[in-house]
Amino acid sequence: MDRILLAATVAAGVAVPAGAFAQEVSDDVVKIGILNDQSGVYADFGGKWSVAAAEMAAEDFGGSVLGKPVQIINADHQNKPDIASNIAREWYDTQQVDAIMELTTSSVALAVQGLSKEKGKIDIVTGAATTELTGKQCSPYGFHWAYDTHALAVGTGGALVKAGGDSWFFLTADYAFGYSLEEQTANFVKENGGEMLGEVRHPLASNDFSSFLLQAQSSGAKVIGLANAGLDTANAIKQASEFGIVQGGQKLAALLFTLAEVHGLGAEAAQGLNLTEGWYWDQSDENRDFAERFMKKTGRMPNMIQAGTYSAVLQYLKAVKAAGTDETKAVAAKLHEMPVEDLFAKNGKVQENGRMVYDMYLFQVKKPDEMKGDWDFYNEVLKVPGNEAFLSVDKSGCDVSSFAK
Repeated sequence: MDRILLAATVAAGVAVPAGAFAQEVSDDVVKIGILNDQSGVYADFGGKWSVAAAEMAAEDFGGSVLGKPVQIINADHQNKPDIASNIAREWYDTQQVDAIMELTTSSVALAVQGLSKEKGKIDIVTGAATTELTGKQCSPYGFHWAYDTHALAVGTGGALVKAGGDSWFFLTADYAFGYSLEEQTANFVKENGGEMLGEVRHPLASNDFSSFLLQAQSSGAKVIGLANAGLDTANAIKQASEFGIVQGGQKLAALLFTLAEVHGLGAEAAQGLNLTEGWYWDQSDENRDFAERFMKKTGRMPNMIQAGTYSAVLQYLKAVKAAGTDETKAVAAKLHEMPVEDLFAKNGKVQENGRMVYDMYLFQVKKPDEMKGDWDFYNEVLKVPGNEAFLSVDKSGCDVSSFAK
């Protein structure tokens, strides 16, 4: 098929035979950009460790696809949507980047997904949480991989409500992610007979949580929901201990807290915390093997974000191979069509709106005397099936009927 005719056919949304793209790779390289926070509040959450995971995925795939090399590039967006958009635009316009991934921070992820949709490029988000990515601001080329605010609300919020935590006060990061996490959790609490007693918003990368914690403490809520992440959550937990909040009978709900932050906080301060992740290194031999290789490369164990980035890169390369091209619509179609079966997700399925659905887990942080090693932090409490953890398409607000087929 003539290349010009083929391009016109794809643009019109007409089905193209699988062999029509005939091993086409633009610019003779498949280039993936990992764009995330590498120097700020989420540097351990994803950071350069996600870059390492992406590199491992490319290496495990064989370093090439369709006979062309795979290249991983990366940059620090500093948690600023304007900086992220400028980097993404430059990557797309001058560096021929085929896909951008990770995208820690919801405001950044929304901005880059919007640009990617405009440019006709694929983005796969592993580091941001807002359900808007697969809701009102969804894209036919946008995918949400590791977790979202609804899954966190069902996991951590659901467990605490069922355990008697029926009154909540939220300490919320003052941007899109925090709002979404607070809203999703509050809705779940109210649907299960609980009540919201109030909320207070704090700037990203706060150092002093004292006034916010005092408001939460004085509310009398049984549970203080920390609708933040990274160092913000760790600092809030440390300062809550200084105020004797947990000793006074209130519970802290770390609504987004991963292995990286638990390790940074330490078992003494983190013990007993309930949290939700989609993956843990000590759940299986396959996970342990990957974690050991990751440890040799980075000096640390991977969390859900880093393992999720490995999975996203691997699945993207599988889709390029299956499509026989790195052309966006063909690869996006394969990403929607193919099951996700790797060390990160079992029986994973991508919905029409780009949400990858797989099982999540509620973990509880062990007491120090229960630990068998430096990274042996979690006891698995329960599995949250993917169909319960994630919103279905018809509730998300994403108009998939408008997508070109």
